[in-house]
Amino acid sequence: MKVPPRWKTALLIWLGIYPTVTLVSWIIGVYATDLPLPLRTLCLTVIVVPLMVWVMIPVLQKALHRWLNK
Repeated sequence: MKVPPRWKTALLIWLGIYPTVTLVSWIIGVYATDLPLPLRTLCLTVIVVPLMVWVMIPVLQKALHRWLNK
């Protein structure tokens, strides 16, 4: 399997990270406002990283397969 250029991989990750972080921040923001920043960040990353690894990246790779391997 051909490895896509790094810029395409970076763009793919950004396409997954931006909406995921935005949505999760919006959802947990109400509950995490009183937490110190390190704990808010911990909560956010505990949710976002698995979502990226097992949901967003596989979906985006499948959807953009042709473009990635062009």
